[in-house]
Amino acid sequence: MPPDLLSLYAMMLHSRLFEEAVAQLWHGGLISGEMHLGTGEEAIAAGIVSQLQDGDALALDHRGTPPLLMRGVDPVLILRELLGRPDGLCAGQGGHMHLFSKQHLAASSGIVGASGPAGAGFALAAQYLRPGTVAVSFFGDGAINQGMLMESMNLASAWKLPLIFVCKDDRWSITTESHLMTGGSLTERARGFGLSYIEVDGRDVCEVWQAAKRALQNARFGGGPTFLHAHCVHLEAHFLGYQLLRTLREPLKEIPKLSGPLTAAFLRPGGGSLPQRLAGVKAVADSLLSAIRDPRRKAENDPVVYARALLADDSARLAEIESQVAGQIDRVLAEALRESSV
Repeated sequence: MPPDLLSLYAMMLHSRLFEEAVAQLWHGGLISGEMHLGTGEEAIAAGIVSQLQDGDALALDHRGTPPLLMRGVDPVLILRELLGRPDGLCAGQGGHMHLFSKQHLAASSGIVGASGPAGAGFALAAQYLRPGTVAVSFFGDGAINQGMLMESMNLASAWKLPLIFVCKDDRWSITTESHLMTGGSLTERARGFGLSYIEVDGRDVCEVWQAAKRALQNARFGGGPTFLHAHCVHLEAHFLGYQLLRTLREPLKEIPKLSGPLTAAFLRPGGGSLPQRLAGVKAVADSLLSAIRDPRRKAENDPVVYARALLADDSARLAEIESQVAGQIDRVLAEALRESSV
């Protein structure tokens, strides 16, 4: 049976509109600290989470909001948690990187690579206590060099744990290109641990769904773990407010903030030589030019846009879904921002 693209699109759109609302609250100063959005990962989350069953578990990284929403965690509780309120999902003490729901067997962590051992623990419990259930561990390619994640892959393979390792590969490790700090290939590394390996286009929710179906069935029936390598683009870079993207989106506001200090440093007596100073200015200019060509700026790399294009022929149903989802998000915002009685 093929995936229901309309349902998957609705899940993805719900996540996107929720996180866009979070971004507005963050920019408005109502949410403090860093904010790591999952915009760009929606197809990966929907293609996998839509197939989970009761008793399955989720081990998540610092971009855990999309999978949690799709798993059915109350969005009002999530939003109140992000706002730091005592009536939030974790009493306002976890923030967006440390979200937990015992009811849904879901846990996230801001520690890079921590979803590996958490996922292995979930999978070991599933193997002994809930045969036929599985665990899914989400992480980025920047986590692939963490020792605890590699140890978890080894353990999962040796014990044939029912665990899916999902690598959301955007080719960046925060602000460093991953290939500059990762030896070999992820394909070889995963297979070196004895894991089944599947590579997918993380923009295409149907492709992810089909790959996840194979991996989940394999895990449920004793076939052991799979490494699902999904390529994606983080639309807001590593964190919300990334300076290069801000500069491109609002050049008149942001460029003076760069040009003033650069000019002052360039003209200041003493310090580096003229060639060194020119090299520094060139490095800043190269970064801006690179950002202009950045794939985050291309609509075809947006999984929500990609899925919507496939549904263009069903415009009436599409409009109905989009209206329903937008209304749901409006109600979530209104409820979450209501004053607490706690």
